[in-house]
Amino acid sequence: MNSRWSWLVFVVGSFAYLSAVLQRTSMGIAGVAATELFGGSAAVLSSLAVVQLIVYAAMQIPVGVLIDRFGPRTLILCGTSLMIVGQLTLAFAPTVTVAVIGRILVGAGDAALFISIIRLISSWFSGRIVPLLSQWLGNIGQLGQVLSAVPLAWLLHEAGWTPAFVSAASVAVLALILSIIFVRDRPAGAADLHRTTSWTNALTQLRHSFKRPGTQLGFWSHYVTQSSGTVFSLLWGYPFMVYALQIEPVLAAALLTTLVGTGLVFGPILGVLTARYPMRRSNIVLAIVSAMAVMWAIFLLWPGVPPLWLLVLLLVVVGIGGPGSLIGFDFARTFNPQRSLGSANGVVNVGGFLASFVTMYLIGLALDLQNGWRMAAGEASDLYALDSFRIAFAVQYLVIGIGVVFLVRARRNTRRLLLHDEGLEVAPLWVAVARAWRSRRDRRDDRGNPPA
Repeated sequence: MNSRWSWLVFVVGSFAYLSAVLQRTSMGIAGVAATELFGGSAAVLSSLAVVQLIVYAAMQIPVGVLIDRFGPRTLILCGTSLMIVGQLTLAFAPTVTVAVIGRILVGAGDAALFISIIRLISSWFSGRIVPLLSQWLGNIGQLGQVLSAVPLAWLLHEAGWTPAFVSAASVAVLALILSIIFVRDRPAGAADLHRTTSWTNALTQLRHSFKRPGTQLGFWSHYVTQSSGTVFSLLWGYPFMVYALQIEPVLAAALLTTLVGTGLVFGPILGVLTARYPMRRSNIVLAIVSAMAVMWAIFLLWPGVPPLWLLVLLLVVVGIGGPGSLIGFDFARTFNPQRSLGSANGVVNVGGFLASFVTMYLIGLALDLQNGWRMAAGEASDLYALDSFRIAFAVQYLVIGIGVVFLVRARRNTRRLLLHDEGLEVAPLWVAVARAWRSRRDRRDDRGNPPA
């Protein structure tokens, strides 16, 4: 554990995840090109991204069961292979129907990567470094978004659709070769104690994972933190900046990397806070969601066109949700046995992507409805009008608000279980802060009093 080979497995696994994020986010900068190539409405365009997320979310639980049954290496190799086929299908797609098939394959392959590598981390490392590595995995993976936002966007503009997506697929080919050579399920000589021996046991473990309040808390934590940044980076951020805010396409693509840079800065900080204050992880999640809600309100209610500095500030706050969503997997790790961790991680990972594809589709639907009403009133078509985006982006408050309600409920159940099983009472944050302040004041007073 924690050996040099462990670090090699982590590096190769992280590169494989980086490749997966590149394939996943490649449509984020190709939305305008897809509209020109395939035509269609905003809802049709959103289907290219939404269908991928639907498949991704739907595959998470089956993938988790497969990891527990066959091990993470097998799933990494199969998932990467599917993404290669999917991107090549998209690269040569003659119609939007074939393009959707390509995105389905990309979503199915992408579904296998993250939770498989999270499982590898738990198998190859131990101690307080595990939550930190989970954050670093997320950060390294998000560099794939930088590759899609800058070099892939440039290649798409200069060389066209097919060369751009073939190049993206080539990165996945390299990840597949490295994974075949270097990735193993566990250290050499370690007993395979955590793999289930039958499908019956795997499904039983999945059922138990579902029932654990800690797994549910992880699911809703991922749900409320991840979706806003995913929706912006994966589909609607680029057309919003280019058409509604009139930002140059090259600058708009570069601005998407702000989300990644924010994750690189705040990911390690959140990893340290998660390891140091494990009983306050849900408070960290709620603080992140509250900050995002405030920033979106300021941005959407800003009179006229919001300034560039406010957009950057919004992207920074929303970007914290990316590493914040990884706290959900830490809940899964601490409230589930190792043998069912694949299933638990799969359940958690459904959360953010469920919220993402629902929000993504509702935004496209809201844009289409408003444009339809505008044309029915005799006005010119303006699908990506700024005022239309203001209303469309506001649907996040409904989707995420529902998640916050269920998160608080799951937290209450988890704390009740901790009190029943371990006699551990987690006081509300304000009570804990008041107690800490009184204790600190009492210690200061004791030091100031002369000995009797």
